Amino acid sequence: MDAVEAGVELLAAMDDDTLSVADAVDRLEAVTTHPEKTRRILDEAESRGIIDRDGSEVTFNKGGYGGFDPDIVTKEGDFTCRRCGTGISTGYFLNLETGELGPFGSSCVRKVTGRE
Repeated sequence: MDAVEAGVELLAAMDDDTLSVADAVDRLEAVTTHPEKTRRILDEAESRGIIDRDGSEVTFNKGGYGGFDPDIVTKEGDFTCRRCGTGISTGYFLNLETGELGPFGSSCVRKVTGRE
């Protein structure tokens, strides 16, 4: 899975209207913790019109490419949450065009997609 494409898809799937850059980076850590890739994701999402950045804030554009709604697939098993590292028996996976992203616990999948 290409981390930059997956991150752009994740940003397109956000249910938020705005986030601080720090909160957007926190969500992108579900894809990568590498600062250069995170910057590339934000730059690419902005160039595609998915987000607008204004200083310390990210605004999500819901028209056009934005507003992608990924399927969330549930699987039973022995997993470790990709976001928080907690052991989980039910894993939630985001079915993105670039591949499956997860597993996440129930609260972390809501946090990652902005559905809290």
